[in-house]
Amino acid sequence: MNMTKSLFLALLIIGNRCFAADAASDKEPIVINPGPPPSDAVVLFNGKDLSQWRNDKNEAAQWKVLPDGSMEVNATGSIVTREEFADCQLHVEWATPSEVKGDSQGRGNSGVYLQGRYEIQVLDSYNNKTYFNGQAASFYNNAAPLVNASRKPGEWQTYDIIFHAPRQSADGKSILPGSFTVLHNGILVQDHIPVKGDASTAAKFSGVAPKGPLILQDHGNPVRYRNIWLRKL
Repeated sequence: MNMTKSLFLALLIIGNRCFAADAASDKEPIVINPGPPPSDAVVLFNGKDLSQWRNDKNEAAQWKVLPDGSMEVNATGSIVTREEFADCQLHVEWATPSEVKGDSQGRGNSGVYLQGRYEIQVLDSYNNKTYFNGQAASFYNNAAPLVNASRKPGEWQTYDIIFHAPRQSADGKSILPGSFTVLHNGILVQDHIPVKGDASTAAKFSGVAPKGPLILQDHGNPVRYRNIWLRKL
């Protein structure tokens, strides 16, 4: 390809991106109550019941709902949202057990799976060494967090996750990467990390899809969750 043609294509791409940005900002933003949770959010757990969730056998979720408005993993299996989602903003609060037992991956282990496929790890990573891309706030087995922002065992922690799903190209011949941006306790730990569509870790899901469920993992540790909400993007 000659230089003139290369420059023309580059300018065309930049122009198209600018046009898309202008088109996207050409609408009056809707007004929402910022909450929390925001008024346009889907509340997945409000501290009262598990009606938004099922188990992996499509039966009612059996995790324990506690008097403090949290739910606790109790060895009855992972739980799955009844609704499926595409691109989203997800807020999750979680706490590992106050009593420290085990080490490495055997300590406060759980996980948040977007589309049932891509896991942001939940783990007690406070003074607990493990492999980097398996510690808390890692894109499990793919990308370590930028920093370890973990709080002490038993303390409540937050994940704010921006997820864009990978997609099939228009011609069906390739996969267009998605991305993860994650804040752990308000600290940026995953900065637009690519999701390539070939990183499935949940055995029952593979490839790419327009939508998928959120899964909270039962890894045998009594991890607690509360205040879970999601905004569709």
